[in-house]
Amino acid sequence: MESQTILERARHFLQLEAQAILDTAKSVNDRFVAVISAVQTTADHGNKLVLAGLGKNAGVCQKLVGTFNSIGVSSTFLDPVQAFHGDLGVCRNGDLAFVLSNSGETREVLELIPLIQRQGVKTVAVTSEEESGLASSCDLLLTYQVNEEACPLNLAPTASTTATLALLDAVAMVFMESRKFTREHFARLHPSGSLGTTLLLHVEEIMRQGDRFASVQSNQSVSESIMEMTRAKAGSVAIVDSKDELAGIFTDADLRRATLVDPDVFSKPIDEFMTKDPITVEKGTLVADALKVFEESKIDDLLVVDPQNKPVGMIDSQDLPRLRVI
Repeated sequence: MESQTILERARHFLQLEAQAILDTAKSVNDRFVAVISAVQTTADHGNKLVLAGLGKNAGVCQKLVGTFNSIGVSSTFLDPVQAFHGDLGVCRNGDLAFVLSNSGETREVLELIPLIQRQGVKTVAVTSEEESGLASSCDLLLTYQVNEEACPLNLAPTASTTATLALLDAVAMVFMESRKFTREHFARLHPSGSLGTTLLLHVEEIMRQGDRFASVQSNQSVSESIMEMTRAKAGSVAIVDSKDELAGIFTDADLRRATLVDPDVFSKPIDEFMTKDPITVEKGTLVADALKVFEESKIDDLLVVDPQNKPVGMIDSQDLPRLRVI
């Protein structure tokens, strides 16, 4: 197969899966609202979600278990076959089960429904077939729309599993929004690695301060300012006025520009060459939000100020990889 053909087929299959999600989005109705209400009730009473499915849907279930657990909703996977050999014990009265089957007629899945309902578990059918055994057996129903699998034979679950995953991701995200789940909540459940670091930390925990923070008065010379930058091993210096409030910033780039237009720059006051009204973040800002400022503003150094606009530190972008926050 030639390269161009490979690319064309790849785009075709991706478009089929994307179309399944778009069609599913259009079909969402009040049944979705009822499911969100059921999830809220389950979480409010300290119960858990049970996700059950066979084959490719087993993988979808396991991913969603991780998603729900990460937003504070206790969840577990139940293999419909293993349920008949003891795993049914994971179900408790008050739990809510999402039961997945594309056709809605998978035998092992259908046989599971009365068993878990007998345990006091409310059930949600997740299927593409509204008129199926699964849909009629469960208490609630979520359907997705798939006109064609991405599989060239229209057999292997592809677009259907993508639509299933997207639909249940939507359940998780709507629930997350309804609970006003914040970055701090998310961080408590993701304490390890760079994700937890950027969400948990505040800027004062990673900024340069004390001897590592360069700062001068606005009437000091450019030469004195450079000496202060050198002392702090910094690429910039904060400029403060007589009230110690932030007046500007002077960077290595400012120095290069200044020397091109004024040979006597070193003896002159720094406030003639500083950048006024520099971009800042306030003390207490999350590192994640500070990273957005770096990305949007394309700057190398970010000043941290207190509520009185007095500089208290500097975040140097060169420190971020070492701190493992990017």
